[in-house]
Amino acid sequence: MKLNCHRASLATALQIVSGVVPTRTPKEILKNVKLHVDGGKAVLIGTDQEVGIRFEVSGVETDSTGEVLLPTQRVVSILRELSDDQVTLEATEGKLSIKGGQSEFNLSTEDPSEFPPVAAFEDSEYFTVNAATLREMIKRTIFATDTESTRYALGGVLLELTSERVTLAATDSRRLAVVSAAAQVVGEVNVENTTPVVPSKAMQLIERSLPDGEDDVALIAIHANDVLVKCGGSTIYSRLVEGRFPKYSDVIPTDFSSSVELVIGPFYSAVRQAQIVTNEESRGVDFSFSNGKLTLASRAADVGQSNVELPIAYDGEDFTITFDPRFVADFLRILDSGTAVKLNLIDGESPAVFTTEDRYQYVVMPLSRDQ
Repeated sequence: MKLNCHRASLATALQIVSGVVPTRTPKEILKNVKLHVDGGKAVLIGTDQEVGIRFEVSGVETDSTGEVLLPTQRVVSILRELSDDQVTLEATEGKLSIKGGQSEFNLSTEDPSEFPPVAAFEDSEYFTVNAATLREMIKRTIFATDTESTRYALGGVLLELTSERVTLAATDSRRLAVVSAAAQVVGEVNVENTTPVVPSKAMQLIERSLPDGEDDVALIAIHANDVLVKCGGSTIYSRLVEGRFPKYSDVIPTDFSSSVELVIGPFYSAVRQAQIVTNEESRGVDFSFSNGKLTLASRAADVGQSNVELPIAYDGEDFTITFDPRFVADFLRILDSGTAVKLNLIDGESPAVFTTEDRYQYVVMPLSRDQ
């Protein structure tokens, strides 16, 4: 088997696929990525047996058919160090040759027939979502998961699908991120109880592999125990997280005593400044609202104190609510600096809700004043 390909394209594809390759595993073969060549196309396949990906490499020239296991880290290093535009890969039994203009590498390889299979997308009934939109939705929710929780469902993102909408939700029980967008159905999909929880690792892989073209569409097929997401030349397979996701709608307040409009750029800057004078024992920052002004105050023993003032359009009653600034910053950093958000408040002890014009909601629990 022999193929010529664009080095940068192969390096990018391998970098994406390597995101699923385990660094520690009793099955050494999983540290490889399979290269499958057929019909003039080359596909990279990686899996940890919970999450898997098939990714088509662009810029390939070949008339061969076959497959070889790539020792992931060594091939990544080779492609990174080479400066040639084109590279040639040639596989014979148990051997892999990688050639650049002035360099040649010969590597030992394992038997590709021993590599676990990764499902291809063969469904005729599925949901469709704009790929760039889905990518942004994952970005807006995945940070709120809790991968270390014993409640396994909190370690993934809820994927709630209907015939017209897709909703993603993630929570670690201290904050909740929810975002919705338009979706469509192809075929006779059963839209009842389509609320799988997808592991964070799989969602990260989906985000990295999705293109951001305006017309690209992601296909989503939900099965009893797994999910498949396909867009262009990539297909991601993932087993679903066991456990029931919390009924998130019950914790989103709907009645508020006041609302404040804030611009991401200056607000995020103020939060970052206030966060400097915090530590593990004193994490809280007081957000104090008064006429035309928001004051962020933090104090930590053996560190010091800070006061950061931000002019705002507020004319309600004075009051203070305390947040962990890390949770506020996580939300702010993923939005454009010119975006306007609305902070909806009840009182100093109740959840606060950040909202944007495009149906993005972020609920944050306040801290007690002594934290």
